Amino acid sequence: MRSTSLEPQTVDCELVAIDGHHGHPHDHHEERAELVSLGFWLYVISDCLLFATLFASHAVMGQNYAGGVRPQEVFMVGFLAGQTALLLLSSFTFGMAMLSAYVNDLLKTKLWLGLTATLAIAFLAMEIYEFLHLAHLGATPQTSGYWSSFYALVATHGIHVFVGLVWMGVLIFHFNRDGFSHDNMMRLSCLSVFWHFLDIVWICVFSFVYLKGAIII
Repeated sequence: MRSTSLEPQTVDCELVAIDGHHGHPHDHHEERAELVSLGFWLYVISDCLLFATLFASHAVMGQNYAGGVRPQEVFMVGFLAGQTALLLLSSFTFGMAMLSAYVNDLLKTKLWLGLTATLAIAFLAMEIYEFLHLAHLGATPQTSGYWSSFYALVATHGIHVFVGLVWMGVLIFHFNRDGFSHDNMMRLSCLSVFWHFLDIVWICVFSFVYLKGAIII
């Protein structure tokens, strides 16, 4: 009688142990996703502070030409508008990659990410050409406070674009290996936020640095 009364309790404990170990994988993924999301948004906020500092420095140095080259003499607004269009178009292609991922179309996801990377590479190539052109005309980081702050701001954005490109390449590798896993979708979502953030920053650069510098005499 005593052993009979203990059997259900033993089975119940085993079920509790099994349930506690395997019962809620979805909750585990949700908790991990929330932690990753929180950490990533803290990083984005820190990046906002970084760019805000660079914009403020450029604003302070806005008239410090030290008798050197002035921006309205060397800025190529049409060229820069084309460069801006490339980055904005890459934001659209990245959005298409996200939509393809949501419907589990791996081929289209990789194609759209590849097109996004191609546009970003073209953007960086134009930026490098611009730096070389400005240096040839005498506008280097050593020329004046204005150009020091200019190169610091624009180059920092360019470095972020390059980091996004590396991230994109690593993500494509993960998609080839693991498909649309929970971790890969989380990585893609974080990269999407990062990429659109860079677009917003560049719009501010184009508006408050290039357009303003080309107009002010």
